[in-house]
Amino acid sequence: MSAHTQTAEKGQNTTLLCQESYVCSGTDEAIFECDECRSLQCQRCEEELHQPERLRNHERTRIRPGHVPYCDSCKGANGNIMHASMTGSRQVAAVRCQVCKINLCVECQKRTHAGGNRRKHPVTVYHAGKAQEQEEEEGMDEETKRRKMTEKVVSFLLVDETEEIQVRNEEDFIKKLDCSPDQHLKVVSIFGNTGDGKSHTLNHTFFYGREVFKTSPAQESCTVGVWAAYDPVRKVVVIDTEGLLGATVNLSQRTRLLLKVLAISDLVIYRTRADRLHNDLFKFLGDASEAYLKHFTKELKATTARCGLDVPLSTLGPGVIIFHETVYTKLLGSDHPSEVPEKLIQDRFRKLSCFPEAFSSIHYKGTRTYNPPTDFSGLRRAVEQQLENNTTRSPRQPGVIYKALKALSDRFSGEIPDDQMAHSSFFPDEYFTCSSVCLSCGCGCKKSMNHAKEGVPHESKSRCRYSHQYDNRVYTCKACYERGMEVSVVPKTSASTDSPWLGLAKYAWSGYVIECPNCGVVYRSRQYWFGNQDPVNTVVRTEIEHVWPGTDGFLKDNNNAAQRLLDGMNFMAQSVSELSLGPTKAVTSWLTDQIAPSYWRPNSQILSCNKCNTPFKDNDTKHHCRACGEGFCDGCSSKTRPVPERGWGPAPVRVCDNCYENRGIQLDVAELPSDEEGGTLIARKVGEAVQNTFGAVVTAMDIPLGLVKDAARPAYWVPDHEILHCHNCRKEFSIKLSKHHCRACGQGFCDECSHDRRAVPSRGWDHPVRVCFNCNKKPGDL
Repeated sequence: MSAHTQTAEKGQNTTLLCQESYVCSGTDEAIFECDECRSLQCQRCEEELHQPERLRNHERTRIRPGHVPYCDSCKGANGNIMHASMTGSRQVAAVRCQVCKINLCVECQKRTHAGGNRRKHPVTVYHAGKAQEQEEEEGMDEETKRRKMTEKVVSFLLVDETEEIQVRNEEDFIKKLDCSPDQHLKVVSIFGNTGDGKSHTLNHTFFYGREVFKTSPAQESCTVGVWAAYDPVRKVVVIDTEGLLGATVNLSQRTRLLLKVLAISDLVIYRTRADRLHNDLFKFLGDASEAYLKHFTKELKATTARCGLDVPLSTLGPGVIIFHETVYTKLLGSDHPSEVPEKLIQDRFRKLSCFPEAFSSIHYKGTRTYNPPTDFSGLRRAVEQQLENNTTRSPRQPGVIYKALKALSDRFSGEIPDDQMAHSSFFPDEYFTCSSVCLSCGCGCKKSMNHAKEGVPHESKSRCRYSHQYDNRVYTCKACYERGMEVSVVPKTSASTDSPWLGLAKYAWSGYVIECPNCGVVYRSRQYWFGNQDPVNTVVRTEIEHVWPGTDGFLKDNNNAAQRLLDGMNFMAQSVSELSLGPTKAVTSWLTDQIAPSYWRPNSQILSCNKCNTPFKDNDTKHHCRACGEGFCDGCSSKTRPVPERGWGPAPVRVCDNCYENRGIQLDVAELPSDEEGGTLIARKVGEAVQNTFGAVVTAMDIPLGLVKDAARPAYWVPDHEILHCHNCRKEFSIKLSKHHCRACGQGFCDECSHDRRAVPSRGWDHPVRVCFNCNKKPGDL
């Protein structure tokens, strides 16, 4: 190998030497390139070689700085291109074989010198300088330059079939496009049925037939998800989509993905290969227009404001080109030249009750293919004409395109059960609206998908109906409402001012209580044994509200009464052990006063026995004589006799010694209204049974609470058999590790993760109860 070859292979820009060695022995600098001699020649060799008459007409070119000769193997003796891979332009040589004495391009070197002895032939490597490249570009026509610009374009997966964006961020999107971040672009996408050649259409319309988007002769669809590529000639992002009617899995999500692509596009090509335009085309475009206006316009405007974009994203939808390829039928409008194809398409839309108002324009471009290949030149001109129109859709930076797609993907995402969809529309509302359904009436939420992430509550188009299962009636204080305030009130087992055991006793007797923060206790459900009125008619206003999954706003306090009784029994047991029988006596004394007949002396006024004057201690039981109503000890009121004059009937009841001895004397009883006296005595008789129940409180405490826990469980608590480990620390429960319920969230926790105590008024626990670590950290009332 010559010195020229060694230095050239090192990448240095050396001068070209004569390749003939006819006069100069290959040491002089080359001045000419002779096309017929297929060599570079110095001044002396060129003169000697072309002395003969038959060689004088050889076409010789003076070499410029940085010149590289053309490949000799690519052309025949007459200079014609020999192998079909060439595009019509002469290929620049990459090396010169010193044995064969020919210049070879890269492809020809691989074809002729890759094997056998020729592989060992020494070669001289050519290095094309910038001047040479510039010279080549200057010599190219416009079409060739465009081809060269698209030679390195590759496509990439933008969104997969599960609607997951496959680029990490805005920078990654721009990097994969291989364009400048400041370059202003438009977006062109293609839609159509599977097998109609969408990818093939894009390759020939934008990339001169190069397989930028994969095509396949197989039956299976070769395009899965959404693919993108950048066309540097027209400055557009080209997007290829999955075919309609081809997906079998995640059909709803894949269909929704198409509309996201349509929403970010400036121009949409609908590709159809059918002899007549099918109704599916018009139905798809009509449904897409309706869904775009209903769901996407608002979100695109919000994205514009949220991202601080100067370019409005939703002024008008994209333009549409219907690319129609036929074989046996004429193109639309060709029968009558006076008929405009676009007018016929608009008439077809109206007949099918489809209204594509969202699209800025709809154009028809047809081609009839008598013999393959398909002619895409008409489509290419139509696309370029639409891209040049910036009156309705302006080009924007690639970062804006990514932000719009990301915003739509974040908003409209999540699984859509195919079995719940009524596919009367290509893009039903269920694809874009919240999937939550009211548990009471079955109406769906009308808000957009994932609205809860922004703190927006559920909302339905219709009013809800009352359900006993969810008790979804909401009360507001009527007095506050009339003063211009709307204050919600909740039925509770006890007033906030009641102690735990006294509140439970009142609940057992007087029923639930409605307490307003401003007005205090406004209602008790069993305040009177006769004549109780419904709170709706007296003190509260009602409204039926929807019950959405995951909400617990309608778990009224009285629903927890049984568990409150268990907790109250624990509290009372602790009080009994610490304070003897004080709490129990307090409850009994209060209950007696609540139901006592009007002639009885109140317990609070009875300090000693009315006969023997023995003072009553805290543990002593006070007894009322049913005849005179005074208070006595047990020894002075142990006898019984009927007292029908007081309304106690013929059965013997407790009386004091004096009244027993005077049983033959008729008492002077004041006349009372029969309803009042009868109601009072009936209340007292019921009360005596209740007192017996309270007398058995200590005995009830001996019953294992586990036997009644399931019956007493509030509706929002997770059942014990479903709790296998602590909800916070994930420790597995065992015989040694007990499970506890948080009174706020209802989940199961170990003792370490739920040792805090806090009132939970929203659940009806007005006194401190067990809450978990997470609920205890929440600010404000639980």
